[in-house]
Amino acid sequence: LIDPQGQGLRWISSHEEPRLPPFGITTFTNIRFRDQLEYCLAEGKALVVSGIEEEIDPMLTPILEKQIITKGKSKYILVHGKQYDYNDKFFIYFITRLPNPHYTPEDQSKCTIVDFTVTLKGLEDQLLGRVIQKEQKSLEDSMKNIIEELTNNTKSLIRLDQLLLERLSENTGNLLDDEELIIVLADTKSKAIDVKDKLLYIADMRKNINEKRELYRSIATRGSILYFSIVDLSMINNMYQISLDTFQYLFDKSIDISEKANYPIKRIYNIIDTLTYTVYRYVNRGLYEYHKISFKLLILLNILLHNNKINNNYVSVFIKAGNSLDYNIINRPKMFQWMTNNIWLNILQLSVMIPAFMTIIDDIERNENLFIYWFNENEPERFPIPIMEARWANEDEITVYFHRLLLIRCMREDRTILSINELIKKAEYIDININLGNQVSSNQSNQGNNNNVNRLPLLGPKYIEPITDTVESIYKEMTHLIPVIYLLSSGADPTDSIEMLAKRKRKDIECISMGEGQDTVALRAINSASSNGSWVLLQNGHLGLDFIDTLEDIFIRLKQVDSNCSPDFRLFITTEPHPKFSIGLLQMSIKVTNEPPKGIRASLQRSYSVIIDQDRLERIESSTWRLLLYTICFLHSIVLERRKFGPLGWCIPYEFNEGDLNATLMFLEKHLDSSNNISNSTVSHSISWITLQYMTSEVQYGGRITDDLDRRLFNSYVESYLQLQTLNPAFSFNPDHSINKIPENFIYKVPDYPEIDEYMSFIQRVPNTDSPEILGLHPNADLTFRYKEVLQLLDILTIISPKQNNNTNTNNTSNQSTNNPLTNSVVLNKEDIVLNKCKEFLQTIPNDYNEDDYEERIIAFGGFDIPLNIFLYQEIQRLQQVINKVRNIVDVVIQAINGEVVITADILDSIDAIHDARVPKAWLYSPAGDELSWLSPTLSTWYSGLLQRDNQYRLWLQSNRPHSFWLGGFFNPQGFLTAIQQEITRAHKNENWPLDLVTLHIEITEIPTVEQVKNQPKEGAYIHGLFMDGASWNSNENTIVESTPKKLFSSVPVLFVTAHYKTSKKGSTTSDYGPFGGYDCPLYKYPARTDKYKICMLTLPSRDSRPLHWVLRGVALLCQTN
Repeated sequence: LIDPQGQGLRWISSHEEPRLPPFGITTFTNIRFRDQLEYCLAEGKALVVSGIEEEIDPMLTPILEKQIITKGKSKYILVHGKQYDYNDKFFIYFITRLPNPHYTPEDQSKCTIVDFTVTLKGLEDQLLGRVIQKEQKSLEDSMKNIIEELTNNTKSLIRLDQLLLERLSENTGNLLDDEELIIVLADTKSKAIDVKDKLLYIADMRKNINEKRELYRSIATRGSILYFSIVDLSMINNMYQISLDTFQYLFDKSIDISEKANYPIKRIYNIIDTLTYTVYRYVNRGLYEYHKISFKLLILLNILLHNNKINNNYVSVFIKAGNSLDYNIINRPKMFQWMTNNIWLNILQLSVMIPAFMTIIDDIERNENLFIYWFNENEPERFPIPIMEARWANEDEITVYFHRLLLIRCMREDRTILSINELIKKAEYIDININLGNQVSSNQSNQGNNNNVNRLPLLGPKYIEPITDTVESIYKEMTHLIPVIYLLSSGADPTDSIEMLAKRKRKDIECISMGEGQDTVALRAINSASSNGSWVLLQNGHLGLDFIDTLEDIFIRLKQVDSNCSPDFRLFITTEPHPKFSIGLLQMSIKVTNEPPKGIRASLQRSYSVIIDQDRLERIESSTWRLLLYTICFLHSIVLERRKFGPLGWCIPYEFNEGDLNATLMFLEKHLDSSNNISNSTVSHSISWITLQYMTSEVQYGGRITDDLDRRLFNSYVESYLQLQTLNPAFSFNPDHSINKIPENFIYKVPDYPEIDEYMSFIQRVPNTDSPEILGLHPNADLTFRYKEVLQLLDILTIISPKQNNNTNTNNTSNQSTNNPLTNSVVLNKEDIVLNKCKEFLQTIPNDYNEDDYEERIIAFGGFDIPLNIFLYQEIQRLQQVINKVRNIVDVVIQAINGEVVITADILDSIDAIHDARVPKAWLYSPAGDELSWLSPTLSTWYSGLLQRDNQYRLWLQSNRPHSFWLGGFFNPQGFLTAIQQEITRAHKNENWPLDLVTLHIEITEIPTVEQVKNQPKEGAYIHGLFMDGASWNSNENTIVESTPKKLFSSVPVLFVTAHYKTSKKGSTTSDYGPFGGYDCPLYKYPARTDKYKICMLTLPSRDSRPLHWVLRGVALLCQTN
């Protein structure tokens, strides 16, 4: 039984109640399971096993295969080497709470699979019964009585018919002579007429009651939508489980606490408003921050889809935009130079998929200046779309706002999250049709906006307001039978808060860190606490999953009347998300996320609340001590905040925490204590700045840092902050020359106060919004952060994208098709879209490389003694593997859709990926997990990369080496650079250049584009197609300069690759690189800056700023930007 909501288990328990064994429901983990199995087999009982996942204990194979042994009149079965008595009345039921389990074909053939998953409509009917029971109890009781009476009368009619047929069949003589039969016939006729009259009356009454019940259906509908929105969340993170019983409790609670009203419509409005917000608050506190916006948007999309305010095309455009289009094969070239290629593809797709934007390209062409002005607005989501919104004056306000969101998603992707928040804020109500019948008079239906019969609450401003759930508020909802699970994240631990709460409540609490051998300790603590009413905190539950699995059974036992569980008992659990965490425990618990504070101010407030108190501030009577305390806390805030910018911030997102900060402060204290004189006048002599810098960057924090460039970055921060100048009253963390205005023109100075309260007052004045320049980054880093958020959101929605109801009011049915003028393809259902895309691939995929042919060409170029020829040979072999993989998978997908092969999980993943415009995993990675091809965010860009790589190799084979090489088009760019190095070394064989003393030298040339490269260099090679992240290149000055505003990546001119003997290598401190020396810039294959994708380092001139400036900026060269 697939039973994620637990309804199947309740039904089986009721249905099989007479045949259930005394011990009731069992699990595979029960230590007495074999004895229970033996008892049920012998006595013919119904054995119900719950908690099944995707594997069934092999011990049960003889039972499932019915390997019954008959000896005389007795039957036996051999289980695990032991012979058990067998009774033919034996039944076995397996219950799984997984919503979509995958069982082997062998297991499926041995069992009958029944899906008890509740449906949207089924849950709606259940919730309707609950709301009627509370709001119109007499109506629901009447409905139950009528249904019961209807059933009884129907049974009576059937019995009369059976009785009549029996008398007729038993009669052996003349029917007219049987007076008793004639009496029965008359009586049956009379009763049948009476029963039919009752059935007609009941049907009429049922219709009237249903009309009254329908008035409340909108409440049940909203509840059903909310529940399935929560269910979808578990696809993102399995820790977001919630049971149907919990949801029904929230549903009933919302009805009870909602504001009463005299008119039914007003009452319905109040219930829906309370229900939506109550469920949102309950679920929201258990979500990680980056999933909260997804949940709110999911609720909004599901409600709009259900009420036909939007259709699936809207959702598809929002998620994929133009990702499924290839710029190289579209029929309509870009018309506006101020648009990027991606924006143009998005606009094309928008004009085809959404009727309201059908004329958008013509509108932009006629009013280009207006659209450019709107496009360049800092907050375009707050301004109406030029020209177009005037046409939508008669449409629903919510639809107009959604249209604005779609255009912002397509043109200003960085503002998408902000636009979603704006939409949620504006979406306070939705107009729908409610069938009121004769229940509400016309004067009742016009009591103001809230009482309008067609208007119901949606979301609104309160859904975007920040809310903090304190430990105290969580405690108020706990009971001795409802534990709390804290979902951990790096840099945050709720242990201190929980212990403080226990202290305030005067409760003993035992903290147990889970791990090997701690199961017995934890069980003993829970048994003791449940008896005496104390508290238990299980830390790091993900390290003790075997024990966590038993907690559900423990709480079931504690619910029993004879358990003697104290009502004061409380259980707290902290854990990281884990796919194997107990579903049952998750569903019965309150879940709360615990994340570190966001922003510099919040981080400083936490440091001066948790780490630093008045006692610590006074340990050393010196302003130096206080100044350095604040400086190190500020440094801690900076390195934490920098993580949100992804690879631009840190190559690897390290889990810096309060332990690192505390250890650094302890060292500082001991270092100052050990000094003979710490007075301000001699501070330069009493502090060893080199020691302090080293211990902070290399030991305390540096112990976590594994990437060399991250270590360089942290050292740069320490060098800038922990220095003598920091003690100068004029020192501040503000940049010397800021590009944008610092919020509130705040000066991030180092305060010196004797009292902790004065520090808290100063920190309170720190702006809420942090400028990236305070972290050393360019203002464009904010765009990087927003793009990162949007991509994360779109990835989530791709997984849980809501599906539209079948009763949608669209013009096209599932069997109708429309022509897409962009690709001249047919837009049908999911399978047809994938089928057409696969056929397009088969028509355009490159031809296979003939090994004999390209070997012959390579020999003609000088043979395999030349390093670059060997490199070309290896690259073509890799590309041929990719071509084979693509062609094979496309063929299999076509066969699967046509029903010619069985659809496996891998094939299904490929179908889903192609439909969602994502690259199938099988195209990216080998079965062993190695990188097979190249990473790309969309299917169109990946396939375009395949064609471009094929073109580069074929041109190389046809006309020998190209004048310039596309470095990002190689599988192994390091191998290309090594081949260049080897060739130059061989060219200088007469000068006795040893290979191990020859180093690469790469410099940016004055050639702006590859088209202007006319010849190959005499020695070395030209490369092109690189981008600079975090800065830009000034060709006139031949130096790194600041990025162009709102432009994340800038193209770099053609580069020259050569090699030097170490004695003749250019130094990074020579005048060629500027007065400050050169900046050692990393070159990466992808924006993901890990050693796996690092190609090499090159030195770039920095004439206007010190190299440290570009280190803090996070400047790097990339082969591709996404």
